[in-house]
Amino acid sequence: MKLINTPVMIHNGQPVNCQTDMQANREKTISYQILNDHCLSRDEIMHIRFDSLTSHDITYVGIIQTARASGMKKFPMPYVLTNCHNTLCAVGGTINEDDHQFALSAARKYGGIYVPPCYAVIHSYNREMMSGCGRMILGSDSHTRYGALGTMGVGEGGGELAKQLVNRTYDLADPEVVLIWLKGKPKPGVGPHDVALALVAATYANGFVKNKVMEFAGPGLKNLSQDFRNGIDVMTTETTCWSSIWETDETTEKYYENHGRKEDYRKLSVREGAYYDACIELDLSEVECMIALPMHPSYALPINELKKDPRHYLQEAQERANNQLGGKVTMDLLSHLDKDDNVIVDQGIIAGCSGGVFENIIAAASILKDGDIGNGEFKLSVYPDSMPAYKALVETGTVSELIAAGAVFREAFCGPCFGAGDTPANNEFSIRHTTRNFPNREGSKPNEGQIAGVALMDARSIAATARNQGVLTAATDLVSEDIPMKEEHFDASIYAKRVYNGWGKADAETELRFGPNIKDWPEQPSLSEDLLLRIVSHIDDPVTTTDELIPSGETSSFRSNPLRLAEFTLSRRDPEYVANAKAVKALDDERQAGKLNAEISHVYEILWKSGIEANGLNNNIASAIYANKPGDGSAREQAASCQRVLGGGANFAKEYATKRYRSNCINWGILPFVSEEGARLPKGSYVFLKNIRTALLNGTDVEAYVIHDETAEPIKVALGSLTDEEKQILADGCLINYYRNEQ
Repeated sequence: MKLINTPVMIHNGQPVNCQTDMQANREKTISYQILNDHCLSRDEIMHIRFDSLTSHDITYVGIIQTARASGMKKFPMPYVLTNCHNTLCAVGGTINEDDHQFALSAARKYGGIYVPPCYAVIHSYNREMMSGCGRMILGSDSHTRYGALGTMGVGEGGGELAKQLVNRTYDLADPEVVLIWLKGKPKPGVGPHDVALALVAATYANGFVKNKVMEFAGPGLKNLSQDFRNGIDVMTTETTCWSSIWETDETTEKYYENHGRKEDYRKLSVREGAYYDACIELDLSEVECMIALPMHPSYALPINELKKDPRHYLQEAQERANNQLGGKVTMDLLSHLDKDDNVIVDQGIIAGCSGGVFENIIAAASILKDGDIGNGEFKLSVYPDSMPAYKALVETGTVSELIAAGAVFREAFCGPCFGAGDTPANNEFSIRHTTRNFPNREGSKPNEGQIAGVALMDARSIAATARNQGVLTAATDLVSEDIPMKEEHFDASIYAKRVYNGWGKADAETELRFGPNIKDWPEQPSLSEDLLLRIVSHIDDPVTTTDELIPSGETSSFRSNPLRLAEFTLSRRDPEYVANAKAVKALDDERQAGKLNAEISHVYEILWKSGIEANGLNNNIASAIYANKPGDGSAREQAASCQRVLGGGANFAKEYATKRYRSNCINWGILPFVSEEGARLPKGSYVFLKNIRTALLNGTDVEAYVIHDETAEPIKVALGSLTDEEKQILADGCLINYYRNEQ
């Protein structure tokens, strides 16, 4: 793989170095052909409207509640509500099914599309039924990626979907486009996750494609099936790119035809003269079977490279993980080596939008055929990505083959990907064809002394490992010829019989069905002219994921209840955060009642002595966190809203890991400060922002002072680029307030 960090352009059908400024020719890329078709207006930024929206059952309640509070009367475009996350997670009794019934009533009232539990994971339904060449889909899940089907998918927090639901636009500066030039053909046994992990390893840490569009083209495309392409595409999220798009061809056309939607296909091709800001040359024939070691998809290397020196690589991964875990619990990977230094695995999982696709499961069954996984500690679970795929797998005999080998075959469910299904035992080592292996993503609880190691691998190598009864094995060690593929017969009648499609049939008389756990968003204050912040958590980790900001797994059931969910904020990273944030909120409650306690009064005395005028009773008091690079991972807005409902007013960071997390902060009224002086923001310190409201709205420099050790000294912080609308949202206190103030 070759990363070319200089512009290229298409000349005679090939990428060549671009010696002159040809940025105007970015319009010739597939990306800009689609973006321009969806751009309602353009000033210094693009204002985008999407063709459809999609959410699952840990995000749609909050989004619909936000849109309702903002004046929504009906869904202005198709909105798919899937039930693939809180499907089996039984925490909380009836509340998961209460959410599902809320969604069905909302689909009837506002004209939505309701996909029942166990019928499809969110991205598979959208691939099968909502994608279309040249379309754009916005989803409240970070893996909203349908580029291999000619559809630009964007994963964002709920606030951005709420904007679309009240007929506002998605606003962004013109994104850069990186060409992914494919050539060669994958080796027998190499699967889509191997290619994806190689891409993530090459691009994540250096930010090569961060917030950019990855555009796939080249002669190697013809050597990839549609499922193979989809499997690579969904993992582009882990590179931190903004979106993805692929050239389409006869393979794509056949996919649409097989799914009864031939009219949704059109050929998308890179044009002569198209300009790209950078390029990645990817020779598929050079990709090996990969493994991403705990605790990030970018910690990837070839399986057989790991096996050459397993003690070195496992020791390195173990030390890295334990450093990140901060001493709360110890991960022991070296204990998974036998006397011959074979790596012994305890569990295999093939699931979700990346792993559970038809061809991956066919390949796994082929490798396992006439073998067995043994009756020891190793176990294997397989989750198809949709009910139509399940039916096709039954018809081809694949389910029978897997069960005969000792695998457990389950239903369409995303649970293993976020810690709500097949959680391994303490200190077990799990290999998974899922999207992420972030800390505790598999469901362990380090604050309760639990930890498991999770590595990402392709379904083919998981099957090879299963056939060797838990001894880590690359599929290329067992597979010498291309695995024969069976044809998938997609039965759309399965959806026609059970999916409620209310698009264009909104019934305003329908009553929304509320369960006792579904609560409205708490009122949030507008931004005062001056603001006093207290740093209640300081995190120096290289990256802080959204799973650490608000854990997944058993907490998912509470995501319809903002205050109850907020009790879990940072619980697996900084267990003191919630109590400390509440203490600061209590200080602001006292201020609103006309009283400043002795500590706050002393802070203002220090400010006055330093020549900084401030009226403490007129200034909001809020909590804040510092993290080097927060927000990698999920699009879930709760990573920001939970801070807000606990009285959070700002984040300080060296940089934000993703656009979507920064957008979540903005939509929830959390000032997204950046600063190179994080060391001057220890836990417990105060930050006073003088005339912050005026500075925000006028786009002027922020006047900030850090109060620590009886001194008030200037500190350099900035808010970065903000649109006029984003400035007003922050000034009003949150997106709901912004829309309410307009009415």
